[in-house]
Amino acid sequence: MAFAIETRGVTKQYVEGEASTLALAGIDLTVSRGEVVLLMGPSGSGKTTLLSIMGCILRPTAGQVILEGHDVTAMSEKDLPAMRLKHIGFVFQGFNLFPTLSVGENVELSLSLKGVRGREAKKEAHRLLDLVGIEHKYKAFPADISGGQKQRVAIARAVAGSPVAILADEPTAALDSHTGKAVIGMMARLAHIENRAVVIVTHDGRLAEFADRIVWMEDGVLAKVPHTATDNLHLHPVEPSAETQLGI
Repeated sequence: MAFAIETRGVTKQYVEGEASTLALAGIDLTVSRGEVVLLMGPSGSGKTTLLSIMGCILRPTAGQVILEGHDVTAMSEKDLPAMRLKHIGFVFQGFNLFPTLSVGENVELSLSLKGVRGREAKKEAHRLLDLVGIEHKYKAFPADISGGQKQRVAIARAVAGSPVAILADEPTAALDSHTGKAVIGMMARLAHIENRAVVIVTHDGRLAEFADRIVWMEDGVLAKVPHTATDNLHLHPVEPSAETQLGI
């Protein structure tokens, strides 16, 4: 069975004038459906660059990215957006919600871009918001809900259309510690319940308890996870019955 996402010898080099920076140096990584992977490491280690390449936002200088069995590095710029829209959901630290749209409309818009419209979109938006425990805020606007609630909406929007993978770049950076852990716990539940591959870039080692695996990066390569990052690692199964009991 194909991995949800696979990178083979991925290299990324940025060139500006005569200056050259090697951001990634031959990354081999696989992520399966139903798996939560934390991508960790010091600032400048290449985490966000790798996440962007996995999400078909950046092209690698060399190597391959295989998404659900498809070699996306061989695709044209014309075909990439459709592949990204179908297979990838993104969650950002800044939420990126449309302020003039209600919570429900934000999710409906994501569904519309994937061809789901009208009554079907409304029904699915209600289901997704219920899945993340915020269906009661369907008609509220982003300005009227908390940061944790905004991130819940962003997660529901990312899951819309059943993408194979959810990629999150520092999704808890704008949240307090308690809310951040609750949000990551919810993403872990979604990975297991909805059978999604979830990759999260984070600096917060306290989130390790929710990971199935930690991938550590330093200077553009994969490295051994330091003991300091795993001292408090307690992996545990995620119970579906707890999916809406976070209270944020």
